[in-house]
Amino acid sequence: MSKTIGTISRGIKAPIIKQGDDLAAIIVNSVLAAADEGGFSLNDRDVIAATEAIAARAQGNYATIDDIAADIRAKFPCGKIGVIFPILSRNRFAICLKGIARGAQKITLMLNYPSDEVGNHLMDVDRLDASGVNPWTDTLTKEKYRELFGKNEHPFTGVDYVDYYTSIVEGEGAKAEIILANSPLAILEYAKNVLNCDIHTRKRTKRLLISNGAESVYSLDDILTAPVNGSGYNTEFGLLGTNKSTEEKVKLFPETSKCRELILKVQSDIKAKTGKDIEVMIYGDGAFKDPVGKIWELADPVISPAYTDGLNGTPNELKLKYLADNEFSSLRGDELSDAIRGKIKEKDADLKGTMATQGTTPRRYADLIGSLCDLTSGSGDKGTPIVLIQGYFDNFAD
Repeated sequence: MSKTIGTISRGIKAPIIKQGDDLAAIIVNSVLAAADEGGFSLNDRDVIAATEAIAARAQGNYATIDDIAADIRAKFPCGKIGVIFPILSRNRFAICLKGIARGAQKITLMLNYPSDEVGNHLMDVDRLDASGVNPWTDTLTKEKYRELFGKNEHPFTGVDYVDYYTSIVEGEGAKAEIILANSPLAILEYAKNVLNCDIHTRKRTKRLLISNGAESVYSLDDILTAPVNGSGYNTEFGLLGTNKSTEEKVKLFPETSKCRELILKVQSDIKAKTGKDIEVMIYGDGAFKDPVGKIWELADPVISPAYTDGLNGTPNELKLKYLADNEFSSLRGDELSDAIRGKIKEKDADLKGTMATQGTTPRRYADLIGSLCDLTSGSGDKGTPIVLIQGYFDNFAD
């Protein structure tokens, strides 16, 4: 009988995780309890995933605003800093800006326009087109921005980020200057010591600044890469992936090496308890874009800081509708299904570049599965920080 169920993604409820908890045991026990309750079994190549948030909480990877400020003062002793390309986020960057400003005397904050790196807009793009402003070359002062575009509240949060970020800097006793520009070199007219806060373009930004006369350049992934006054840290990503914990504390992205230890422990414990060879990953933001707000979800530096080896690689898939409409266009029913199953079983190990793969998704397994997990678990009060995915690697021929 043909198998009729494809991929299943289940959110698994878990206790509230606190620092020092045995997270591997909690993950394993939660999944096995869900299987018992739901009347299903684990299979080889199932994927168990856990959010980066519970990994970081269990690790105790926290830092205070004072810890951030101390590292900023150590790296920028001059006290006058150009802070460029931050995302517009109360949860992600505002809390970091508080620490940066606490460690500085003056902040020249340079924002992307019409939107930040992940799609939060500072102005209506149609109004930008009508203004005569060239976003590739023109630098706008805060006053010019207000004259041309007025106040612009975020459609989801109702926050005017220009005013909000100004108030954060000034609230920490530092002088605030706001400009809008898209060339990283524009900041050099205002400050020679720069902290670039972009996520996925940070290496290019840093290279351009260094090669064009900046006196010192650090990225967010250079801040808190080691403990400050006993704080948490992230050797690879620094402040990237940070989330607000309290008004005076942040939760950092989980340390990669500790995540690696965790996933291997979960994998081995599941093998010992069930005999099944499963894959395990830690995941953060997925990579997808909201069609209404135009916001790209991926504010973390990576989707997954750690995953088991079976999640390496990319899909090697044939497009079924291409086969049905072309090579097997004369067939129907069982004859068509059998022909396509045969084609799948005979496919080459590397289909890259062939016409029968067009329209498939050549992204990495870890990024595809991590995005599915993020959508499954949500970001609010679902209480399912663990996700079990079954049948992901099955195909029509299985």
